[in-house]
This record gives sequence, C-alpha cells and structure tokens, in this order.
Amino acid sequence: MNQNDLFKKIKRNCYFFIRKIMLFFPNLIYSNKKHKYVFILSPPFSGSTLLNQILSSSKNVSCNNNIGTREGQTLPGVKEIIFNSNRWDKNKKLPWQRIKKIWRSHWYLKKPILLDKSTTNIMRIDDLIKTFGTSYFICLIRNPYAICEGIMRRSGKSAKDAAKFTVDCLNYQMLNIQNNENILFFSYEDLCDNTDNIINKIKNYLIELNDIDANQKFKAHNYKTKKSMYITNLNEDKIKKIQQKDLLTINNYFRDNKDLLDFFNYKLISY
Repeated sequence: MNQNDLFKKIKRNCYFFIRKIMLFFPNLIYSNKKHKYVFILSPPFSGSTLLNQILSSSKNVSCNNNIGTREGQTLPGVKEIIFNSNRWDKNKKLPWQRIKKIWRSHWYLKKPILLDKSTTNIMRIDDLIKTFGTSYFICLIRNPYAICEGIMRRSGKSAKDAAKFTVDCLNYQMLNIQNNENILFFSYEDLCDNTDNIINKIKNYLIELNDIDANQKFKAHNYKTKKSMYITNLNEDKIKKIQQKDLLTINNYFRDNKDLLDFFNYKLISY
C-alpha cells in the first residue's frame, strides 16, 4: 500500500469512528423506535450508487455509509467479514447478527428508513429477511452489456469473466423478483429516461420517501467525470467502448443465456 492509499484509509476509518461516536448517544434514545429496513439489490456498475443518493435525499432516510460507493459491506468491521474475502461466494456463511449490530451503529436511528446498499446483497435476500424481519427491497437492473463494460474497465476482468458474472447477477435478480414480496423493481434505463415515473413508483412504494428529490446533481461513479451531474443514461457511450473481440465473447455467453436477457427485455447486440 502506497503512502497516498494509506492516508486515504486512515482518513476513511477516522471518519467512520467519529460518526459512530456522534451517533452513539442519540441512538440510545431511538434504539427501540420502529424502523423500515430498505435494501438496494443491484449488480455492480448498474446505477446503485445513484439510486442510493436519490433515496438519501429524503429527510426520513439514514444510509449506513455516505461516502465512496456508499456500501454497507465496506464499513469497518464489516469489510473484513464480507468484502475482503470471497464476497461473491453465495455459500459463504456470515455472522449476520454481528453485521446488523455494526450497521445499526452507523445508521441514525431517529430516521424511520434505514438504508443499505451492498452489491452482494443481491444473492442474500433470504439472509436479510431472516436477520432484519420485514424488509423492503428496491431491485435495480441494467443493460447487461453496460454492466460488462464496467466490470472490464474498473475490475480488470476478461470479457468472458465479465459476461459470466453478469449472467449470474441477472439470475439472482430474476429469482429475487419471482420468489419474494415487498419488492419494487425497475431498470437503470427507466430511472434515467422515465425519471418522474420511477420516482412516483418509489414514493408509492414507501410513503416515507415522498420527499425524495431527483432534480439535482449527484456524485455517482461514472467514466465521464468525477464531478456531480444530473441523472443521465450513459449506456450508449459505455457500450460503444466495448471492443469487437470482447463483444463477440460476451455474445457467445449471452446467447446461451438468452432466456435471462428476454426476462428483462434486453436484446443481443452486434456491431
């Protein structure tokens, strides 16, 4: 770890330590308050950070992680359990009561909505329900080619590995939608292109979110800029960045799993 990365790690850990201290006594007061747990279920690189920021614009929402990718699985104490080792192993046994305790220490318990966005939750909905009881799930999906582009560019994976991982995520999300209640599902494309409609669906899903504001700039990770920007569909530009040889590899895998693409109304593409 270089000096710059070490400084960022120390700064990050100090931020979370101070946040926990500041929340400790207020949370004692509101520890018995009735809450609604809301979990974003989404593949990586699918707009979940943007969605997290939109939901967090409500005065009724407390997100357990307000920086970076805003994932609860990267909080100190949880990162070592989930994120740092085999986090995409769906059979990995996790100490959920311990995770819940840590997450609650980072939520402001005065708020009625407690929000978590951890990408690996997409395959752990049963554990979440068992641990947190009645919960609410906002499921997000994105054009699978755009997901692949993000995986290859930001995680350094091959086209084959990116395609396989994307198909796994599509399958997880399909099963989540088919087998569970209390789910609100929409696509990244609808969120960007039909924003008002999706925002109304969110408000109808949870009345406490009736004050969310999507008409502002958000600082979500994207390849264009590190600055804040209004909600924008970046799919076309992202998909154009995929090289032809990689697209052929991706299509070979997607073609064998066309039923999943059909379920989410996505089509095979080619140059």
